[in-house]
Amino acid sequence: MKRIVLSLLSTVSAVVLLFGYHTSTSGPAATAQAPVGASLSTTSTTTSSGGAGGSGAGGSGAGGSAEGTGGTTVTGGVAQTRWGPVQVRLTIDTTGTITDVEVPQYPAGNREDEQINSYALPVLVQETLDAQSADIDMVSGATVTSDGYIRSLQSALDQAFS
Repeated sequence: MKRIVLSLLSTVSAVVLLFGYHTSTSGPAATAQAPVGASLSTTSTTTSSGGAGGSGAGGSGAGGSAEGTGGTTVTGGVAQTRWGPVQVRLTIDTTGTITDVEVPQYPAGNREDEQINSYALPVLVQETLDAQSADIDMVSGATVTSDGYIRSLQSALDQAFS
């Protein structure tokens, strides 16, 4: 009798633990593309936006560039990540200095994505402005987004300085 009760309680405990475990409900197909807007832009001198970047096997496709009074705006290719696309847009002045960084696309498919990117993207933007290159550190806890950001950033820099 004790064995039956013990087995039953063990089974019930296992089922409760199994159904109590919250898995991520997001995946690559559940992400959304949301504009970052002024919250991640360091200046508002951007006068025109670049063309939409395409995605390629390497994660960065052709982007666009436009010139205006605020400098040259270059949009990096879309870097496809496990959680969704990441894309970086730079404004570069006539001396070759990065003056503004925007992130028009980033994973935002669920609350966790929004929480991670709300702290990671401003850090990545500031690191870009400080380093003036793609040689920046990844943000702990946002490795996938950081990797996509750096790939798109490198794509934009390659376009700007080629």
